[in-house]
Amino acid sequence: MEQVIIIGAGPCGLSAAVECKRRGLDPLIIEKGCIVNSIYHFPTHMLFFSTPSLIEIGDIPFTTVHEKPTKQEALTYYRLVAQHYQLRIHTYENVESVVRGDIGFTLTTTDRYGETKRYEAEHVVIATGYYDNPNMLNIPGEDLPKVSHYFKDAHPYHGMKVAIIGAKNSAVDAALELERVGADVTVIYRGSEVPASVKAWVRPLFESAIKKERIKMIWNAEVKEIKAKSVIIEQNGERFELENDFVFALTGYRPNRALLEQMGIQFNDDTGAPIFDEETMETHVPGLYIAGVVSAGNDANSIFIENGRFHGHAIAEHILSKEKSTK
Repeated sequence: MEQVIIIGAGPCGLSAAVECKRRGLDPLIIEKGCIVNSIYHFPTHMLFFSTPSLIEIGDIPFTTVHEKPTKQEALTYYRLVAQHYQLRIHTYENVESVVRGDIGFTLTTTDRYGETKRYEAEHVVIATGYYDNPNMLNIPGEDLPKVSHYFKDAHPYHGMKVAIIGAKNSAVDAALELERVGADVTVIYRGSEVPASVKAWVRPLFESAIKKERIKMIWNAEVKEIKAKSVIIEQNGERFELENDFVFALTGYRPNRALLEQMGIQFNDDTGAPIFDEETMETHVPGLYIAGVVSAGNDANSIFIENGRFHGHAIAEHILSKEKSTK
């Protein structure tokens, strides 16, 4: 039986594993993609909000020549942390179920070969993140091949008419990159101004591009339907059609609650957050913990690497205290 199984090898899952390892525990991480899978799928040229020191884990310095780290630097950093602490990580293995038994938990997984595996664990930490679960528009045409909820690279869209739905950080970054490579960019946003949450060093560039009409902006509007060659937009009660080749629906993401719901975890009706002890990160199911943005509920923007990385310390301390009390 494993002492601790951590589901998710993002920064917060890795941090929890490191903190367990430093206390003499030997956690196993199970990750359905690669290490820090969400970061790997971020835009190619993305810069982090934070300075390197704010996303460090395990007291391993994050050195970079830039004021703010790049995606590639982050991928390298977290790989090195995993290697330094010799973390056990099973990548490309999806956790299908977690069942609470008389003693600990039984986890059922499917690996990349389609084979089913089972594990027993005394404690389970769910650190599944949120990037795999975009907020869907639920409109006709959202499932067309031209539509994506993720932006990675601008190059393929040179000379294309691209619509971006949303105007927060991911949407603004995508709009600027697409404009630079020669795409015809239109941003459609239900609000009346650029959101206050847009990064301070990016906001002036975006506003300037709008003012100079390098990026078209449609305020107070919603996309009602996506067609093969156009999108239907409603603005101030009136609908019109806009020619279009590709759509990026960058309207945010939400935590994956599937495993938590399966475990019978209770949720706060107002916030949508799972109910847990904020000092230990343990849910009302003994031995089941949560770490990272999965603890945030509907407000996914309240938990980042910067604060989610500390969840592992609380979890490891609590597990260790229980281990000592049973000896």
